[in-house]
Amino acid sequence: MKNHRFNFAFLLKPYLGVFLVTICYASSAFAQGTKKSAKDAPVFSQFSYKGADAIYQNNPLQPDEFYTPILQGCYPDPSIVRKGKDYYLVNSSFAMFPGVPIFHSQDLVNWKQIGHVLDRTTQLKVETSGISAGVYAPDIKYNKNNDTFYMITTQFSGGMGNIVVKTKDPAKGWSDPVKQQFNGIDPSLFFEDNGKAYVVHNDAPPKGTEQYEGHRVIKIWEYDVQKDQVVAGTDRIIVNGGTDITQKPIWIEAPHIYKKNNRYYLMCAQGGTGDNHTEVIFSSDNVMGPYIPAKNNPILTQRYFPKNRPNKMDWTGHADLTEGPDGKYYAVFLGIRPNEKDRVNAGRETFILPVDWSGEFPVFENGLVPLKPKLKVPAGIKNQTGQNGFFPNGNFTFTDNFTAKTLDYRWIGMRGPREEFISTGQTGLQITPFAKSVKEVAPISALWYRQQHNNFETTVTLKYAPKSEKDLAGLACYQSEKFNYVLGLTKKGNENYLVLARTEKGNTTMLASEKVDVRKPIQLQVLAQGDDYQFGYSTDSQTFKNIGGTVSGDILSTNVAGGFTGSLIGLYATSANDIQP
Repeated sequence: MKNHRFNFAFLLKPYLGVFLVTICYASSAFAQGTKKSAKDAPVFSQFSYKGADAIYQNNPLQPDEFYTPILQGCYPDPSIVRKGKDYYLVNSSFAMFPGVPIFHSQDLVNWKQIGHVLDRTTQLKVETSGISAGVYAPDIKYNKNNDTFYMITTQFSGGMGNIVVKTKDPAKGWSDPVKQQFNGIDPSLFFEDNGKAYVVHNDAPPKGTEQYEGHRVIKIWEYDVQKDQVVAGTDRIIVNGGTDITQKPIWIEAPHIYKKNNRYYLMCAQGGTGDNHTEVIFSSDNVMGPYIPAKNNPILTQRYFPKNRPNKMDWTGHADLTEGPDGKYYAVFLGIRPNEKDRVNAGRETFILPVDWSGEFPVFENGLVPLKPKLKVPAGIKNQTGQNGFFPNGNFTFTDNFTAKTLDYRWIGMRGPREEFISTGQTGLQITPFAKSVKEVAPISALWYRQQHNNFETTVTLKYAPKSEKDLAGLACYQSEKFNYVLGLTKKGNENYLVLARTEKGNTTMLASEKVDVRKPIQLQVLAQGDDYQFGYSTDSQTFKNIGGTVSGDILSTNVAGGFTGSLIGLYATSANDIQP
């Protein structure tokens, strides 16, 4: 994927002028499908996900160390804000529902997910959104002048466009969105000490001035805090093309403004979010510019290093800065950990690095050398990741019996609320199937967990007796509606079958099928060793039998499937099955 942003530009073509186009959003996504009665619905239990990446096996932590990425799997485009001792971090979520996961920390090492910013259908309208449309690049800010948190983002669906939501407490829910009256993507807010506010964002250059493919600009507006709207006529281009337009830089985007020592700093991503991704910085004496690029740009990148380097981490950029609890600065940013075939299955993840800002410009510590998996914890901090409710990283095991009244926040739906098709209890998770399959651009009855390692093992127990060939329940490995694997139980005649199917570019191929006895629960399994995936099942909870041999994980990578998400592992049910043994 030489230029990941080429795919992005292609994806956006249907949406540019996006804010002039309204996509109808039905009042209920789920009126389209017929629900099965509860007694027929599949029940999932004893879910287990176990990561086993060599990079963590070969780099064990010392007591004063922690791992980066801090959020593994599809948690891209991080933005961070601090209020007192509290830090909040948000990520892009595309067509996932609920949207924009939000995390809290008091030390930048240990993070707890406290929910999602966009968790209602009045906020998130992604019913007809392809997996890689929806919500892009959220930015979170705190305005001390009115003691309010803001989240601004671009929602490529439902006629939403650029939106702002806000709250007094990020853990207690966010307002309905206010649609913004400007085009472009990647908006970010900046609040002055005197109460004035501004929005910066990526946009197309003025019509007729485009110089090359990927030519973009950074624009700034004054923002009316009372009306929660940009002030008409105040827009100004503050960066044209990038750090040096004569070099034809592409996709200047993800802008953030910071103020330090009465000077303004504009930090942006440049080069597209693939192999050439970088972070660059500008400075100005005036918030409205002009902004002058630093001479030492880029300040963060991995693009200069050998492709076959060990423990490869790549694509770094889309960064945001904050002051840490030790008085030093830190930056969160996206990056990837590709597999042995340089494919990106786990998606873009949230990394962190310390930043030295003792000079004029911030310097990412080791941001211009190959990234290493371990960092020193800030002074006085204890690494508690994976304990006491804090998010795990490195190699870890996540289990869920679904007996709790509420779902773990790591479980997400696709294009619609999970509550419309699930129930939990002592027997496990029951999914009431929709008459929609994973290949459709519609809400689907599946719960998803992010793939967080290149090497992993997932198992789940399924109790299910399909009634017809239209019924199917099982596991799905899902990069998108057009690229996925399904391992599921279905029926043909009077027999029950376990089927494995591969969908590539929307075309489904049956790989294997076997008759099975469904009078007892069956265990389903997915094993991944880099690009090699294996699917299996067990009828005795001990011995697993492979079905379909070893298959390629190529279609679960963004290299092959395109788009911007990582692979998801789904507990899936449908009453519109078209996979026949």
